[in-house]
Order: sequence, then C-alpha cells, then structure tokens
Amino acid sequence: MKPFRAGVIGVGHLGQHHARLYASLPGAQLVGVLDQSVERAQVVADRHGARVFRTVDELLSQVDVVSVAVPTSGHYAVAKSCLQAGKHLLVEKPIAVMPGEAQELVELAKQRGCRLQVGHSERFNPVMAVMRPHITKPVFIECHRLSSFSERGTDVDVVLDLMIHDLDLVLSLNPGPVEEVRAAGVAVLSSSIDIAHARIQFRSGAVANLSSSRVSTNKMRRLRIFQRDNYLSIDFQTRQGMICRRSAEAGERPTVDVTHLQGGDEEPLKLQLESFLHAVDTGTRPVVSGEDGAAAVAVAHQVLQAIAAFASRIEEGGSGAWEGAMG
Repeated sequence: MKPFRAGVIGVGHLGQHHARLYASLPGAQLVGVLDQSVERAQVVADRHGARVFRTVDELLSQVDVVSVAVPTSGHYAVAKSCLQAGKHLLVEKPIAVMPGEAQELVELAKQRGCRLQVGHSERFNPVMAVMRPHITKPVFIECHRLSSFSERGTDVDVVLDLMIHDLDLVLSLNPGPVEEVRAAGVAVLSSSIDIAHARIQFRSGAVANLSSSRVSTNKMRRLRIFQRDNYLSIDFQTRQGMICRRSAEAGERPTVDVTHLQGGDEEPLKLQLESFLHAVDTGTRPVVSGEDGAAAVAVAHQVLQAIAAFASRIEEGGSGAWEGAMG
C-alpha cells in the first residue's frame, strides 16, 4: 500500500496523537497539521517533521486523508469542508452535534466517494477483541463512564461528551430499534449537563442502562452484558474481561464458572487509524462508519429530550419526577 498523505486539523489533547501515529504508520505520511494555536501546531509539526498549514483549504490541497480533532462544536463545519474537497475523513466523536448535521455528512461522503470513519475508540480497545466472540444476544446492558472534571469537552454536555461512547457500543451490539428512552441529568460544574443517567428500551426487549459523569472523583469505563446463559463484564481501563456461566455440571445447587480474559497492549487509537487507512485503501466500509456515528448522535438526542422532559417535571415540582424519569 502506497502511503497516504495525511493531515490533522486540531492537534490538542487528541489530535497530537493522531499526528504522532500518522508519522509512524507505514500506511501514512504525515504532511502537515493545523490548529487555532499556531505555536502548538508548530511544536507538533517540528516533532514529526511535518508542516504547519494556516488554512483548512491549504491543508486539504496537499493531503489524501484527514483526521479532524477540533472541539466538538466545530466537527460539522470542518468535516464538511474536508468531504466537499473529496478527502477521506476520520472525525473524532461525536460526528456532529446535531442529528441533521451528522446525516448531512454521511450523505456528502457518499456523494463524494469518501470513506468516513468516526473516532469511537472503545470499539478498538483490545479487550473488546477478546470479549466480542462471547457476546451473542444481550438482554440487559449496563454502562458506567465516570471521569473527573475538565474544561476540555465542556463545549457540549456529558451525553455528547462521554455517554456517546457507550451509546455507540450499545448500538454496535445490534439490540434493534429504540422503542423508549427515559433519562435524567443535571448541570453541576458547567453550564450544561455534567451527570446523566438513561434507560433505553429496545423493540427486541433488550434494555440498556447508561450512567455518565464528568464530575466524579473516580474514573470508570465499564460495560456489563447479561445474556440468557452468561454474564460478561468488560473494564476498558484495565482491559480485563470476565465471563460468568452456570456450571455445566451444576446439580441442585447451581455453581458458577468464572473465566478471566485480558486484552492486549495495543494502542486503541493506532488500531483505529490502521483500520481507517485499510478502509481507504480497499474501499470498504469503515469499522465505525459515518452511519454508526450518526445513529449514536440520534439516540443521544433522544436522551437529551428525555432529560429536558425530566427537568420540566422538576421545575414544576411534580412528585415522583425521578421515578417517572427512570421507572
């Protein structure tokens, strides 16, 4: 595979690592970077022997593939420019803030013949590779994602900042169409929702409970899946998986067999970029496609609408508001 000329727009917390990996991957050649901070862009460019571009159009004229890692509020506008220029694109999650914007990007990618991948990196966490074969038909799913407060990411609420990871994971398990969403959430340290809990009922009968907080003193990224014959626990931080099954030799008193699995040491972002470059090279659908990203944003807005309804009940002082939201 001839190396694709790569550019990165936004080289802050995440984008700098996109640049680092493009500079090291055999399938890519890092041509240049662009950032609202020219000084930051210069540091990253110097580190990897790349060039600093001053405008999006200038960068797009010199590359084949682009990573967009600007703040979430800027995803749509920058991604649209990249696709209009006919460039293959990896945009960090979420694909866009609004469902209509996300769908527009999906359609534009189709029209221009571009591969569009969304940076839902947990799909590439090595623990998923070892646990995925054991996921058959989830009945009940629990997601917990907690982090400490940081100004980074507060241009959007916690649903689009953190919960979006788990919404994508849940939807990737093919639970079927969403039937009902109930949710609650509050702002704590920022002007938008900082902690949220959602209960999603699918037409298949499966249920997903998701909790996300960016004001926690502890960090957690955990997924639990309950199936007819087993229970799976996935820890994305430690990359450890656990499978609990009823013993095949169980008598009158059931016993449980526990199997522990460990994910590898591979860097999820590296696996993600390799997957993106492979999709570009082969013309195949990305592992996390634009359609996947748009689906996650659509459900995220169902969660936000449910939170807004919850807030209205709280303001009205209705009794049992929490029970009505989550019951």
